[in-house]
Amino acid sequence: QEQPPRPRSHTVTTTSSSFTANLSASSSTLAYDREFLRTLPGLLMVTEIVLGLLVWTLIAGTEYFLYPAFGWVMFVAVFYWVLTVFFLIIYMTMTYTRIPQVPWTTVGLCFNGSAFVLYLIAAIVDASSVTKELDSHNYNSWAASSFFAFVVTSCYAGNTYFSFISWRSRTLQ
Repeated sequence: QEQPPRPRSHTVTTTSSSFTANLSASSSTLAYDREFLRTLPGLLMVTEIVLGLLVWTLIAGTEYFLYPAFGWVMFVAVFYWVLTVFFLIIYMTMTYTRIPQVPWTTVGLCFNGSAFVLYLIAAIVDASSVTKELDSHNYNSWAASSFFAFVVTSCYAGNTYFSFISWRSRTLQ
């Protein structure tokens, strides 16, 4: 009981995916703001990233986990370093223009204000915890991290000021 072969169709059906069309359309609209890094807030943000990295790497290279105060400084430094990199990417790619539902000036003010306050506390804790009696081997790293923590704090203070000016001009309109 062998069945006879079925006749084959010579029609080829092709389908196209809308995913590739959407992907190419969305990637072509990805903007890049080169001028942001030339503004004072952009320069302050890059300085926050570079010196913030320096703060937490100077501490991370020591036995900071033996001293709770340095654990707090590490938390603040790493937390705000990651968020600052995130915000730099948002500003560089102009993602904020694609999400108008988010009040970006308020978000920027809250972020920079909280970074200033918590970094100031962390810098004071860092500076007050640096003593040669604690661990003379790590003294220079901790002292340097304390200095750079105050520099990063001043950068966040500057960005808080610029965020406040931006926020105030938006709320008065």
